[in-house]
Amino acid sequence: MFDIGFFELILIGVVALLVIGPERLPGVARTAGKWVGKVRRFVSSVQADIQEELKTEELKRILDEQKKSNPLHEIIEDTKQDFEQIKKQTESVSQQAKDAVKGSGDDERK
Repeated sequence: MFDIGFFELILIGVVALLVIGPERLPGVARTAGKWVGKVRRFVSSVQADIQEELKTEELKRILDEQKKSNPLHEIIEDTKQDFEQIKKQTESVSQQAKDAVKGSGDDERK
């Protein structure tokens, strides 16, 4: 978070010892530690929320791109329609073949 080295920490500790005094320094250090912990948790929570929002926006963008392109369900519907047409044509040819076989059988009897 902050770039504080060992020398800076010792300097802060000595100044705190001189200003606050040795009796109150442990309590102040404990309180400062709690505040630092709260700030770190808050910052990490905000970072997590931002990351989640960015992921959500990215997913929305991807979904919008997919909607703009030829969606899979449209391809499936087109394929179903094509198969229905092929089925109808096959049934029609099959019926014509049956009629032709019946017609040739009637001609042989005469």
